[in-house]
Amino acid sequence: MKGNHIGELEELVLLAVGALYKEGAYAVAILKVIKDSTDRKLDVTAVHSVLRRLERKGFVKSSMGGATQERGGRRKRFFNLTQAGRQALDDVMAVRMALYNKIPKLIFSQLSL
Repeated sequence: MKGNHIGELEELVLLAVGALYKEGAYAVAILKVIKDSTDRKLDVTAVHSVLRRLERKGFVKSSMGGATQERGGRRKRFFNLTQAGRQALDDVMAVRMALYNKIPKLIFSQLSL
């Protein structure tokens, strides 16, 4: 494994994979969750690239679904969060919250005096 550090887009993809646990996380569904949640412009190619990288790191695992007629007989690749992937998300959240909690509770109108 290359390391436990993840970038912002990797974090978003991992969060979307986790959020889609019951529905089934595949690239197009992951893309939709990210677009709906963040209003970011992203394409499915970028999602596929991140998913491959996350799989190499051991943060997700994939399996092929069955062929469907609506997809012209093509199969979907579904992704699941691994224990290592969940731990990476927990680690990122802990760092973010620790830093966030260091921000003083200020009344910003007092700063403009």
